[in-house]
Amino acid sequence: MNQYTNLLFENNAGIGIVTLNRPKALNALNYEMLNELNSLLDRIAQDESVKVLIVTGSGGKAFAAGADITEMQPLSAMEGRKWAKFGQNVFSKLDNLPQPVIAAVNGFALGGGCELAMACDMRIASDKAKFGQPEVSLGIIPGFAGTQRLPRLIGKGRAKELLFTGDIIDVQEAYRIGLVNKVTTSEDLISVAKAVAKNIMSRAEIAVKLCKSSVNEGMDMDLRSGTAYEADIFGLCFATEDQKEGMNAFVEKRKAIFIGK
Repeated sequence: MNQYTNLLFENNAGIGIVTLNRPKALNALNYEMLNELNSLLDRIAQDESVKVLIVTGSGGKAFAAGADITEMQPLSAMEGRKWAKFGQNVFSKLDNLPQPVIAAVNGFALGGGCELAMACDMRIASDKAKFGQPEVSLGIIPGFAGTQRLPRLIGKGRAKELLFTGDIIDVQEAYRIGLVNKVTTSEDLISVAKAVAKNIMSRAEIAVKLCKSSVNEGMDMDLRSGTAYEADIFGLCFATEDQKEGMNAFVEKRKAIFIGK
């Protein structure tokens, strides 16, 4: 039985799927949903049976059409800061989840929804998806790390254009500028995301997790510090059984059988 009001979760043979489930509100992110997501991410981080996570939205029209405006409207300056910090903390938890995370963007990913997609490791989008940070049209700026993750993904100039204008772009433009990794049909979206997940799952699990850690930590370092951190992580791989199996299999010209140790 699903224990959440605003989310659905399933684990299908190692592929976890989180579905934002407020379709009548276009899956707008309210406090209750984010609080549930915060709790669910804690659970997933400790669940070794979940190898890859997919995040998507219900209803077909939206991944998440932003944060809930009706909840934000009456906030004071201090309350607004608290709301932003809460959302940032939840998305940071998603960003730093041990497992790889794929956003399967099935429709509108605007404001907080775009920020949620950017907190995932990669984005696969349907041909109906649209992206944008339209906060300036509401008199605010993105508060869930949109001003930080967007330039890191697509470059400072393109990010500033989207942030300053609040323009909404279609999926082909999102793909062109590097915001989206793959584009597929709405009908094939989840199956394509699952195929990518299965491809990742066929590799050495510890090495994949260490790759994620090396990228995430290194992005906040200068090149010299980042490469030193990479060398440390590289060395750790040689303490695993999967490294021995992977290299033995290569030398013996056979398929590696990884056990995640």
